Amino acid sequence: MESNQKITGARFIAETLKGYGVTHVFYVDNILRKTMVDLEELGIHRVLTHSEKAAAYMADGYARVSHKAGVCMAQSVGAANLASGLQDAYLGLSPVIALTGKKPPLFQHRNAYQEVQHGPLFAPVTKYNVDVVTPAQLPTLLRQAFREATSGAPGPVHLDLLGHSGRPLEAAEGAWPVVIEEAFTRYPAFRPEPEDAAVERAAGAIAAAERPVIVAGGGVRLSSAAAEVVALAEKLSIPVATSVTGKGTILDGHPLSVGAVGSYSARCANQVVSEADLVIYIGSRTGDQVTHNWTVPAIGTPVVQIDMDPAEIGRSYPGAIGVVGDAKTSVAKLNNALKAKPANEAWLERVQALVRAWHEEIEPLRQSDAIPIRPERLCQELSDALPENAVLVADTGYSSIWTATMVYLNHPDQTYLRAAGSLGWGFPAALGAKCAAPDRPVICFTGDGGFWYHLSELETARRHNINTMTIINNNGGFGQGIKDIHAVYGDRPGNPEELYRFAPVSFARIAQEMGCLGIRVEHPDEIKGAIRQALAADRPTVVEVITGLQYHAAEPWAPPG
Repeated sequence: MESNQKITGARFIAETLKGYGVTHVFYVDNILRKTMVDLEELGIHRVLTHSEKAAAYMADGYARVSHKAGVCMAQSVGAANLASGLQDAYLGLSPVIALTGKKPPLFQHRNAYQEVQHGPLFAPVTKYNVDVVTPAQLPTLLRQAFREATSGAPGPVHLDLLGHSGRPLEAAEGAWPVVIEEAFTRYPAFRPEPEDAAVERAAGAIAAAERPVIVAGGGVRLSSAAAEVVALAEKLSIPVATSVTGKGTILDGHPLSVGAVGSYSARCANQVVSEADLVIYIGSRTGDQVTHNWTVPAIGTPVVQIDMDPAEIGRSYPGAIGVVGDAKTSVAKLNNALKAKPANEAWLERVQALVRAWHEEIEPLRQSDAIPIRPERLCQELSDALPENAVLVADTGYSSIWTATMVYLNHPDQTYLRAAGSLGWGFPAALGAKCAAPDRPVICFTGDGGFWYHLSELETARRHNINTMTIINNNGGFGQGIKDIHAVYGDRPGNPEELYRFAPVSFARIAQEMGCLGIRVEHPDEIKGAIRQALAADRPTVVEVITGLQYHAAEPWAPPG
């Protein structure tokens, strides 16, 4: 566009989104209606959802698969709901751009209908949170939103637009050139290299270690660094554990793979990390979940920590040897600084014995013919049927535990995404993931407790032909807290089941009423056929698998004391 040619705010927003590679926006009406018309003309899909929180989750799933910014929108009164949906994107380091309307200044602080202050709602769940109160700010702040979302550690941003639906900004005209900064159309926008001295210190510690282990976190996925991590592990015969978010860094069948570590974990992974004399964290924030409340490894264990953010180095493990930089670039540089050395056979034998003992314990459960169906058997069937290029999206809680420990990813093109903690995230996030990767099979694994949150988005999926498969581990309640609820009750009379059990419902029939394919599975030998049928379907599909509330995931292993 010529620099002196005028353009409306609506057209500017639409062309900017198009230029940055956005293919879908997720929203609840009424927001930027004039922009929506221009978006259609430019070929951008407008996905109208049934709740603002679901719109945020869809944008999040879209961003995690596409490695581009996901966009969600809501009018003024819906802003609070949209903000609540950004918690998972914030915790999961996902670049979501949230656009909301805000009533004009003369309406503020005067009891305007449906209006609250938006800034404080978004502040805890964004890395950039600004008001756009004049049309002249649009070019600067919209471009900055993409910069902030995709640079450094990615994360959500929020622009609060003048007018409860953004209409004043849309209607304004100005000579605003549409400038697209290529680096910020994707993440990571840049790949900063670590200092040579830091790499040498880390290489020295790794070379001297007798029992090293790598813990690959979600930063490996953000940086697309899996190949570099595996190359380093293979060069030095170092076992690899992952956080739940880092699952897929190394194939589950790889001889150096020890599984997910921490609170949502395989026992063998916790044991290996606890016995290591050096833990190499790559793209991990070393929080309570991946360390099982900082007991795996014990505080004082030597640590090498590779992270984009220097503030993370040594946050939980004081004295960590820090390598500050992009994971992909840093690991490649570290690999070049290290010479291959003979494997510590005693360490590898110990690691493999621990992994073998874990698999021998759980394999009978994965092959079980029990009715109600065991979740482990469901995971085994899903492992076998999962297409080589599938995207598996897991909800939090038991859905994360079952999939992280019992579903095996054995193809490098398979992608695993999990909620950063928001129950109900899985289903709408899977819809967003499918919008980002329409040619890949996208499978959501959730429980009935999680699916209830956004059941209405089945209609959205059908209306927009977002053909995902949703596996519902339907045990009739919230399973994860049962043991604790009964322990709290002890011998006291009462009704503990009231705190976790739901009324029976057929999700398969509900799916059919919404125009989707619904399949109900009550016997283990039906699972394989149901998954195949769902993968072949040309519409959104729900596979409802009837399991039992009496089945619980194994408690995470922790060192004595």
